[in-house]
Amino acid sequence: MLDVREAMRRSARWNANRIALIAGERRLTFEQSWRRGLRLANALLQLGLRPGDRVAVLEDNSLEAADFFLGTAAANLVRVPLYKHSAPEAHARMVQNTDCRALVVSERYLHEVSGLRALAPALEHLVVRGPDYEGWLQAFPETDPDPPVSIDDIYIIRHSGGTSGIPKGMSFTHRAWMNTARDWTYRLPPIEQGDACLHVAPISHGSGYLFLPMWSSGGYNILEPKFEPRRALDLLAEHGGYCFAVPTIVSDMLAVSGEMTFKPGKIKALVIAGAPIRPQTALAARGLLGDVIHQFYGQTEATPVVWMTPREWFQKVPGSEPLLSVGRPMPFARLEVRDENNDTVPENTVGELAVQTDGQINQIWNEPRLTAERLIDGWILTGDIGRIDENGYVYLVDRKDDLIISGGLNIWPAELELAISDHADVREVAVVSAPHPRWGETPVAIVVLYDHGRLTEADVIAICAKRLGDLKRPSRVIIRSEVLPRTPVGKLNRKLLREPFWSGEVRRVGAT
Repeated sequence: MLDVREAMRRSARWNANRIALIAGERRLTFEQSWRRGLRLANALLQLGLRPGDRVAVLEDNSLEAADFFLGTAAANLVRVPLYKHSAPEAHARMVQNTDCRALVVSERYLHEVSGLRALAPALEHLVVRGPDYEGWLQAFPETDPDPPVSIDDIYIIRHSGGTSGIPKGMSFTHRAWMNTARDWTYRLPPIEQGDACLHVAPISHGSGYLFLPMWSSGGYNILEPKFEPRRALDLLAEHGGYCFAVPTIVSDMLAVSGEMTFKPGKIKALVIAGAPIRPQTALAARGLLGDVIHQFYGQTEATPVVWMTPREWFQKVPGSEPLLSVGRPMPFARLEVRDENNDTVPENTVGELAVQTDGQINQIWNEPRLTAERLIDGWILTGDIGRIDENGYVYLVDRKDDLIISGGLNIWPAELELAISDHADVREVAVVSAPHPRWGETPVAIVVLYDHGRLTEADVIAICAKRLGDLKRPSRVIIRSEVLPRTPVGKLNRKLLREPFWSGEVRRVGAT
């Protein structure tokens, strides 16, 4: 089996003169792109880094991001993506948890990692990509460092949160990542030389799973630093090919599509995931794009597990409701629904989803106890509550850990609750999800103040923005005087607080 480095190197050789990358007005061939990656590989190794060392990165989609994608693989360094707009403390936890020795950061995000070295002592090197980056890169040789790579070496560590909101490192070997790449493309129309993939979502997240399959097949990756719906539609009309999108991206493209002439004929597949999508949105997207939209379900720990092609999604199936489903289990995946005793339950019975794929993680980095809790006999307990019907369609019902997914962004209530409860005016607080017309779902903070408290809704939102970043803050705050409801054993009854917001909704998870 090929490792990631060899798959990239081989395709660079066989497709040397084909276009590999497009970013704005810049176009690079495979040979040009791979040489840049080798220069960065040598630059990082000359810092004293060794194969297997972890290197964090904070960036937008760009040619420079592709340098890092290619260069870390060429040097057999472990890629650790950080997530934009997070608070410095969150970045520090990721860097410290993985013992990163170096951080590569785009200059525009330098303020997000200020003071990071004080919080993460193992961090030795900070590489800032500013105006002098091109000259700096050209100073290093483009020879292939060719370090030994084992198929079971760690390739990447991606972070996901838990009920505590503390990021957990999900480590993938080269073997697992290659299997994930295979599964990601197995249900798609075949990727051929010269095909395009538009990345309007960050390649540090879901869209990044398509980078390697496109590169390995001789296709080209279009890297957009941010999502602009009109530009995205223009690029899809021009290049076609493939694109990954969370439901909010689809909604935003639909909102502007009536104001422009759009010809979708070149599109091969728009892949939707990150949150459930509303049936109305899915039908409208099909009307605009045609039978090219796919949906899948998975987690950072294992993805994809469930998939749905356009034919499966929009057909009538006795005994099933495909429009409300997230798809059917992949050919190479296993899925069971289990009860609180971890026993499998019958079809159409609600329980926790347990999954198994060839591309799943083999450990949660530096978390042996959590690894033992989540990975049981080769299965991953997802924490998602759902059911599977007689035809294999899978339906999400709720989330065991109350995770809120707002526009594809994971938000953990405890993270917001800790920030809000630090204020002296706050007696208690609960954060629950509520439906949102654009983001699918959104956090709502229910705050009980002490008698002397003067905290306002704006104050609470500002506290969260300062502590956690602009994207992790409640969109609504309810100030109340009565204490929050409890269960018979004295625990906060979060379900009772959340229920009024979802009354009348088909599902208790967000959809856009």
